[in-house]
Amino acid sequence: MKRLEGKKAVVTGAAQGLGAAIVERLAQEGCDVVAWDMNADGIAQTAKDVAQATGRSVTGAAVDVTDAEDVRAHMETAARMLGGLDVLVSNAGILVSGDSLEFDVAKWRKVIDVNLTGYFICAREAARKMLDVGARGSIIQINSKSGKKGSFRNSAYAASKFGGIGVTQSLALEFAEAGIRVNSICPGNLLDSPLWVNSLFKQYAANQGITEAEVRQKYIDQVPMKRPCQYRDVTNLVVFMASDDSDYMTGQALNVTGGQEMR
Repeated sequence: MKRLEGKKAVVTGAAQGLGAAIVERLAQEGCDVVAWDMNADGIAQTAKDVAQATGRSVTGAAVDVTDAEDVRAHMETAARMLGGLDVLVSNAGILVSGDSLEFDVAKWRKVIDVNLTGYFICAREAARKMLDVGARGSIIQINSKSGKKGSFRNSAYAASKFGGIGVTQSLALEFAEAGIRVNSICPGNLLDSPLWVNSLFKQYAANQGITEAEVRQKYIDQVPMKRPCQYRDVTNLVVFMASDDSDYMTGQALNVTGGQEMR
C-alpha cells in the first residue's frame, strides 16, 4: 500500500527542481496535490505531467507566497478542491549571494520576505485549514544546511534559513496539542538542480574567483560521503515526515547532508 494513500497536500515553489520532484513523489505515494509557483506556465506544465504519470489529482496555481491575502485565498481554494488538507511542503525560496559590504539591502529584504515571511504565511494558512477539519496534519519546511551554520558571502540566505528553524520550533509548540506537526528538512547541496546549474555556480565562481567546475568540486569535497545531495535523498524524508510514521516528531530540523552537517 502506498504510504500516503488518500492524503491531501499543497507544495510551494513546485514548478521545477526539488519542488517538482516533491510533487511527483507525493503523488506516487498516493497524495492528491495542489502545486504552487510564481511561474504560471511552469507550474501548469508540472502539474499536468505529474497527473498524467501518476493518475493522481494534481493541479497547479500561480501564487505569491509573500502576499498574505493571495496565500489565504489560494489555501482556501486548495482545501476545497482537495477535500481537506493533510500536508504542506513549504519549498518556495530564493538565494542571492554577495559580499556583505556591497550587498544591496533591497535584495536582502527580498530573500527574507520569500524564504522566511513566505514560509510563515503559508504555514499559518495551512494550520488554519487543518484546524478547520479537526486538526492533525504535517507542515514541512524545506530549509537548508545553511539554517544550521553560516554560509560564506551568503548572509541573507543563511539568516532566512536560521529564522525558518525558529518559526518551525515556535509553530510546533503552538500547534502540538492539536496534532499539527511542524518540522524542517535541511538538505545539502543539490548540485544538479536548476538553482545550482543556472545560477549558483555562476554566482559562487564570481564571488570566490574560481571556475564553475572548481566550485562544484569544492562543494563535493566538503561532503564526507563525497557526492552531492540528490532529490530522492530529500523526497524520502518528505514522505516519512508527511506520513503517520513520524507521528511523534515535531519541532525538528533534520539534516540530509551526507554527513556535512551533524548538528
